[in-house]
Amino acid sequence: MIEGYIRTLVDIYQYVLIAYVLLSWLPNARESFIGEFLGKLCEPYLSIFRRFIPPIGGMIDISPIVALIALRFVGEGIVAIVSAIF
Repeated sequence: MIEGYIRTLVDIYQYVLIAYVLLSWLPNARESFIGEFLGKLCEPYLSIFRRFIPPIGGMIDISPIVALIALRFVGEGIVAIVSAIF
């Protein structure tokens, strides 16, 4: 039961991250209300990865991909720990 909630939260946050990254493809979309709201949710998490992963060629930022993979691994790890306890 708790595992399902954790997986759902991880899935929702992954969709939020993907939506935020896709907004970067649209001009001025991140300056909208939705873009600013998603930025407040995503930038603290993404900034962790941007410190260690520089953009490729100064233009292509792959840190969101690494962030999504890390989020999935951490989420599954938490689910495994919780299922072992309960």
